[in-house]
Amino acid sequence: MTHTALIIDDERLMREQIRSRLAKAWPELEIVGEAANGKDALTAIEDLEPDLLFLDIRMPGMSGLEVAAHVAGRVYIVFVTAYDQHAVEAFERGAIDYLLKPVEEERLALTVARLKERIGGVPGRTSAGADPQPELAELIDQLSRKLQLPGSGGQLRWIKATVGANLRLIPIEEVVYFQAEDKYTRVFTAQTEALIRKPIKELVDELDADKFWQIHRATIVNAGEIAGAARDFRDRLLLTLKSRTEKLEVSRSYTHLFRQM
Repeated sequence: MTHTALIIDDERLMREQIRSRLAKAWPELEIVGEAANGKDALTAIEDLEPDLLFLDIRMPGMSGLEVAAHVAGRVYIVFVTAYDQHAVEAFERGAIDYLLKPVEEERLALTVARLKERIGGVPGRTSAGADPQPELAELIDQLSRKLQLPGSGGQLRWIKATVGANLRLIPIEEVVYFQAEDKYTRVFTAQTEALIRKPIKELVDELDADKFWQIHRATIVNAGEIAGAARDFRDRLLLTLKSRTEKLEVSRSYTHLFRQM
């Protein structure tokens, strides 16, 4: 029996990537539609009744977790997320399928194999006919608390930083990258450099993980500011930036983010 799926992500290129890689990893899966936000996703789910969702967690307006809460028990969900250590730990404890951005072919093939085994021959249900993801409600609660999603009031919109002797409010969109320095964190924009009294480990929990990627234990970069990635003669992976001339080193723990570049 053919299974059907919806791809839900606010980034068009990510939807196209998932669709393209699913065509190779699971050619018999029918992609019946796409949605770019939570509201459209709920409408498409009601109209098309898919068996599976490939669902981005962070979207403007209604988040992927809110969508999942509305449809829990009715459809099998594969969450798609940028790298976030807390999220990955929660997924693994809950044995819920997830994909990290950018979606890698090998990881998607593993997810497809798991889905086929769990779903069996009955759309929307496991082979035993039970709730496809009984742990989903608990997982949603965990992630809602750990990932400060839009609407929760937890995400940073402004950085209150010291520039010389002055205090400045920096819109989060202007930040190119953050870098830890002793008890402070340096904030780099295209034209300025500032200091904040907040450690990197706290910033990670307050930033949108789809837009700000941790690439080193001491560095978080605005993904939209990445111009390219290349290895140097010492085999270090270095990022070039659109708005600044320095290069940022990516530690081995985070190189998976750039395998498609």
